[in-house]
Amino acid sequence: MSAGLASARPGKGALTHTARRVIRLNYGFQLLFNLLWWMPVFYAYQKEAGLSDGQIFGIQSIYYVAFCLFEIPTGLIADRIGTRNCLRAGAVVMTAANLAPVASASYTGFLVHFLAIALGRSLTSGAASAYLYDGLRAEKCDEHYLKAEGTARALGLAAKVVCWPLVGPLMALAHAAPYVLSAASAAGSLACAVALPRLAGTGQEPGRAAGRRGGAFLRDAGSALRCVASSPWLALVMVQGVAVFTLSRICQVNLFQPILLHHGVGEASHGSVLAAMTVAEAVGSARPQWLSRRLSPVAWVSILSLALAGTLAAMTLGGPWAVVALLCLFAAATGFAYPVQRKLMNDAVPADAPRATLLSIESIVDRAVCALAAVAVGAYVAAGHLDALLWHSALATVVLLGAVQLLLRSGVATAARTSVSGTGGPAARPARPGGTPADEPAPPGTAHSPARRRP
Repeated sequence: MSAGLASARPGKGALTHTARRVIRLNYGFQLLFNLLWWMPVFYAYQKEAGLSDGQIFGIQSIYYVAFCLFEIPTGLIADRIGTRNCLRAGAVVMTAANLAPVASASYTGFLVHFLAIALGRSLTSGAASAYLYDGLRAEKCDEHYLKAEGTARALGLAAKVVCWPLVGPLMALAHAAPYVLSAASAAGSLACAVALPRLAGTGQEPGRAAGRRGGAFLRDAGSALRCVASSPWLALVMVQGVAVFTLSRICQVNLFQPILLHHGVGEASHGSVLAAMTVAEAVGSARPQWLSRRLSPVAWVSILSLALAGTLAAMTLGGPWAVVALLCLFAAATGFAYPVQRKLMNDAVPADAPRATLLSIESIVDRAVCALAAVAVGAYVAAGHLDALLWHSALATVVLLGAVQLLLRSGVATAARTSVSGTGGPAARPARPGGTPADEPAPPGTAHSPARRRP
């Protein structure tokens, strides 16, 4: 055991020194890596650079496809070289990516920018969650995972609330400021990744890939795919998460500005609206334990997904102030849903399975759907059919979740969850949002994760 993990462990439920270090550095990494100063203005920025709506949404579609392709090798790499090294590589790529539009504010420059972002995010999408989960589990503090994951997201959102309203004044001083500041933030995330402790006994040792042949990657890929095929519960959790990810991504990134412009909200107010949405999402992300324990995590993700769909449909009926309020409700529901879905996914990974690779497969599924959605969004917006797009998105969500619920009630989920846990007991009973069986008491804000060991 490394020196960093040799610290004495306090009583059950308390955080060790190393666990605190892992959590705090994860907070810093997630905050800085995801602090994209250009997010509130990238649509208008690209329009000013001469790009058409077709080019802008086309780049977004290419981005999602590229993300899917990059996720295939990067998840395998994370399980071979260690998630910590993957986080470092992702931070380096993200720093360079944010400087691409500064070097060339053209279609090519923005295309390179988003392709590099796809690579940087793919390197960290599964690795960040896997590192945090394995790090806390190694310290026997895994009951703190849900809160740590949610708080990291909330802090990142809070930073955006503070920074995004400053984008307009900063652009008046230096037009490329949003991209330069994003690059500086990514460089800060690299410093956090470098400071992360090495995790002994979790398969995260540096240099593990030394002397391994390329066939090992193919074996890991085959193992992950067989794991998904043999675990209906894992596959079901992945599919259910598609609704949350796609709706939140398409609405808050691709449609945020078109929706406001469609309802007469000027660009000068977009930063303030986005800040209000971010506050709502941060509150939800920081307090997933507020969700009632009478319903299982799966039920909550479905309910929140339906709330997202209903909010989108309602935006077609209201005026400017109603749309702003609905966008904030949408963001709050997203904030609650993300930590619960992430915890569900990590708990669904079977024992000894390549965690980072499986989390990358989840990202591939999510981004593949987003790639198709981005193409549709571009067509709808270009044709002036924004309201129809929102209604159709809501209906598609209802159909998807209806199919998921039918499978849940068919008994497939119960058998699959039993096979993951290796018992016919607690795992087969409905679980609270933290993962605790509904008929067993659990303190607020805690979550039980079945112990897993890696070879």
